[in-house]
Amino acid sequence: MSTPTDQQNQGVWLTQEAHDRLRAELDQLVAGRPAMAAEINARREEGDLRENGGYHAAKDEQGKQEARIRQLEDLLRKARVGDAPTTATHAATGTVITIRFRGEDDTEKFLLGSREIAGTTGLQVYSPESALGSAILGAEPGTTVTYQAPNGRDITVDVVAVEPFVP
Repeated sequence: MSTPTDQQNQGVWLTQEAHDRLRAELDQLVAGRPAMAAEINARREEGDLRENGGYHAAKDEQGKQEARIRQLEDLLRKARVGDAPTTATHAATGTVITIRFRGEDDTEKFLLGSREIAGTTGLQVYSPESALGSAILGAEPGTTVTYQAPNGRDITVDVVAVEPFVP
């Protein structure tokens, strides 16, 4: 089992629970391929393909399923499954970060990790590849960082705290 401890680690960090959930989803999608092919063949038999809405809907659904299969295969191939760090001195994947947006009193707390973990925690999850995630990666409490939001606006945040993720 690997433990994410620094920002240089490559791959997507997942808890064992998230990995198992994604593996089960992938297995279910792959097992459903024959049924989807049968559905397309049944719709094809209904007649003229140019006006066959059921056929086109089944083909669209097949395309979505195949895209999700490829996404899951890629994610699981790159995944580093393991426990979150037991100590945290700086923002890294698998840590819970508390930030304060400049000019606001309230803080926001989130997990820095794969969006796929979102189903296993009540915390908001930000990817390390997101604008905010990449800006705070490696930051220690007390650090101020500025990042560019998708709308092009610069946003400044103060890193208030960094703590280990406890599932």
